Amino acid sequence: MNALKAAVIGVGAMGQHHARVYDQIIGTQLVGIADADPTAGAQIARLCHTRAYVDHRRLLDETRPDIVTVAVPTEFHHRVALDVMESGCHVLVEKPIAATEEQAIELIERAEALGRKLMVGHIVRFDPAVQELKRRLMAGELGRIFQVRCRRLGPFPDRVRDVGVVIDLATHDLDMIRYLTGQEAVRMYAETEQKIHSAYEDILIGTVRLADGTIGIVDINWLTPTKIRELTVTGERGMFLVDHLTQDLYLYENAETSDERWGAISLLRGVSEGRMIRYPVHKYEPLRAELEAFAHAVSTGEPVPVDGQDGLAALRLARAMVRSGREGRPVLLG
Repeated sequence: MNALKAAVIGVGAMGQHHARVYDQIIGTQLVGIADADPTAGAQIARLCHTRAYVDHRRLLDETRPDIVTVAVPTEFHHRVALDVMESGCHVLVEKPIAATEEQAIELIERAEALGRKLMVGHIVRFDPAVQELKRRLMAGELGRIFQVRCRRLGPFPDRVRDVGVVIDLATHDLDMIRYLTGQEAVRMYAETEQKIHSAYEDILIGTVRLADGTIGIVDINWLTPTKIRELTVTGERGMFLVDHLTQDLYLYENAETSDERWGAISLLRGVSEGRMIRYPVHKYEPLRAELEAFAHAVSTGEPVPVDGQDGLAALRLARAMVRSGREGRPVLLG
């Protein structure tokens, strides 16, 4: 099978890594990159053994790629992704899928009309520890899930200018809550503040009520001097912990559920500390896994693992969080 011709539009903090991975993986040939900054574009092109363009339309016309990553600022996702699909290419759009729900819906509808694959870059799904956690949850190893908590803390990134912490970071974790539980949100509430960012919120504490009663909690900011990237899932048999920075997965067991049903012990004793288990996880680069999955879907005709509807759902939840924070009230979702 011939290698898929790949291109990247926008080679900033994230796009440059897409270019690097396309240049490295088997099954793709990086045929060009485009960036509005000619100096940055030329530098990445040299590193990735390809050609740089300033105008993405010229890149599309001259190289005729099969697959394209769109990693431009969020406000340009819609227009550039449309250009890509209308030129005949399948597209992976970095999260969030678009700046507005209306734009996201148009991208989904246009992809379907044109017969193009549309994938959204929710890279956390491809964390190997998350994949192992998902497998164990699907196998029922935690029993009934009560709560999913996500902490994503760190310093303010110079790369972000056009969105706040909710759209930039909370989309990761709101997607995780949906992905791990298989449930949709019915109610959300957020407290947000603006401390450093000149135009948008940079701290979020939010809650999500899911359709089955599970509670999601997101704790996210750009105000912490050190990075923290953690996810916990609490249920009948204990608590799973994912450390995204180390790709480690732990289980803190509830000793009371070793041989008994939750319904009985919840009335009599509650929970108690049991074993802590650190599971072996085969570690790899999530971006590589993401792009390999995208290329595989295009090559085989199989569905992409994170489609436009997933991207739209995460965007809707994030925008509901923004609205709740601004208005100081819960938001009901239908």
